[in-house]
Amino acid sequence: MQYDMVVITGREFHQRQTNMPSSLTIKQLNSEELDAGLDEIRRSPSARGPVEMIVRRPAPGEREILLDANLDIVEGLCGDSWKARGNPKTVDGLANPETQLTLMNSRAISLIAQSKERWSLAGDQLYIDLDLSIENIPPGTRLSVGTAIVEISPIPHTGCKKFVERFGMDAMLFVNSEIGRALNLRGVNARVIKAGVVRPGDSVVKLPLAR
Repeated sequence: MQYDMVVITGREFHQRQTNMPSSLTIKQLNSEELDAGLDEIRRSPSARGPVEMIVRRPAPGEREILLDANLDIVEGLCGDSWKARGNPKTVDGLANPETQLTLMNSRAISLIAQSKERWSLAGDQLYIDLDLSIENIPPGTRLSVGTAIVEISPIPHTGCKKFVERFGMDAMLFVNSEIGRALNLRGVNARVIKAGVVRPGDSVVKLPLAR
């Protein structure tokens, strides 16, 4: 994997990953090995946890590992290709605001990818150590992320064939199993409710449900 350090402005800089391979020389875990990691994933905190990694996708096959990210109500994660890509499932083909961001449990991706250098291959933007289960954060739950606020979407995040190529069919079956869906192991979609800045190490806090 190729890394280029690029200075942008002020505190913000990133590692750009280009020419991303579909797989690296790391063993893809089988179902038994993945199931053995469930207890550790379930130990994620339920109310407050840290942001472990922020990833921007400026173009297909590219990833930028950020130390500074702006979350915007219209743009989602600024500089990400979410809006430009559109969505074939919407009537007008435009990007769905309910899928501006994807959040994935950092313990889940750590198990599946085995190396932090491979986390970004999953294609999610925020990797956080927080219990993302349906029971803990049902659709409509709001999370403060750095100085921003996001709301969990009802649209499920299930993965695609690229996930299989990079992590194996057993990993896809693992995250989409009955337990995997209950724990949202593939992650959750979200939209930005309040714009703000997020950095690795910032807290993600589950906010009380509105009454």
